[in-house]
Amino acid sequence: MSASIRRMIGAIFALGTLTAIGAFSYFFLGHGRWTWGDSLYMTVMTVSTVGFSELPHLRDVPGARTVTILIITGGVGTIAYVQANLTALLVEGAIGQAFRSNRMRKTISALKDHVVVAGCGSTGKHVIEEMVATKTPFVVIDRDLQHLERISKDICEGKMLYVSGDATDDHVLLEAGVSRARGVVAALTHDKDNLFVTLSARSLNAGARIVAKVVEAETAPKMIRAGASSVVNPTMIGGQRIASELIRPEVNEFLDQMRRDKDRNLRLEEVVVEPTSPFVGMALKDTPIRKQTKALVVAVREPDRNFVYNPDPEFVITQGTTLIVMGEAESVVKLRRLVAGEPSTSSLPPS
Repeated sequence: MSASIRRMIGAIFALGTLTAIGAFSYFFLGHGRWTWGDSLYMTVMTVSTVGFSELPHLRDVPGARTVTILIITGGVGTIAYVQANLTALLVEGAIGQAFRSNRMRKTISALKDHVVVAGCGSTGKHVIEEMVATKTPFVVIDRDLQHLERISKDICEGKMLYVSGDATDDHVLLEAGVSRARGVVAALTHDKDNLFVTLSARSLNAGARIVAKVVEAETAPKMIRAGASSVVNPTMIGGQRIASELIRPEVNEFLDQMRRDKDRNLRLEEVVVEPTSPFVGMALKDTPIRKQTKALVVAVREPDRNFVYNPDPEFVITQGTTLIVMGEAESVVKLRRLVAGEPSTSSLPPS
């Protein structure tokens, strides 16, 4: 329950308590002269300060007018308190929600080269955490608005961009900016829903990289044929991780610590060298990668798709080469700017 709703309930309780006390006071002081209905009616008029008329013979009852004065005094403050909380509830509720939704739509409409995450369940939640850790812009789609708001508050301090709706609907995907996205994650509960998302996303954005979750292994080939760039089976990954924990526990501990370190956000990332990059034709030893970003090049993938692990310092970078680097999120962002030939806006301590 939100704070505004709790305050509103408290205000209504205070008003109800004051009304009940006033009605009982009139009935008690009247000694049968006024009914419960007359007493309640008089109390409501007094609290609201409308005051059509007094109860019959009110002036003849000792203490009745004193009670009326007290009810008027308390009623003015209580009614003002109720009105203030009602206004706040409306502003924070319907009006506030409309304002926030409109502002979010404008922000999403200005996004490009972001990632659309369809589904924020048990799998999608971890995808979102990784997007936040790597400072990757993203938009989440889910049917459950309350769950979206909860995830936004828990992971993104209430700043997550999202669309409440059915991710299998083309209109919802377009609202999330799928046509301008560089990637789509289909992380819904059922394979058939992820298949629909994949088909729709591929038809709306031919160049996006689409990664789809599959539950049944036999669904993977269908997902690829539907347009997915890659598929991930959480069950298979979980089994491999269990075996890896048994065989190479220290390696897993290293990778886990790397992911859990929220202060450094150390990650393995990839950086593609475009034809216009100043790095084209340079040997690794001549690049400012290590000096200016502290990122470590652990492998490269050549344009012919072959990997070179632990490349030699004399390795010459060509257009289309993909650098596989390990570094902090800020370092990778800076490296991408260097590779693209853009001026860097962040600073790192010298090595």
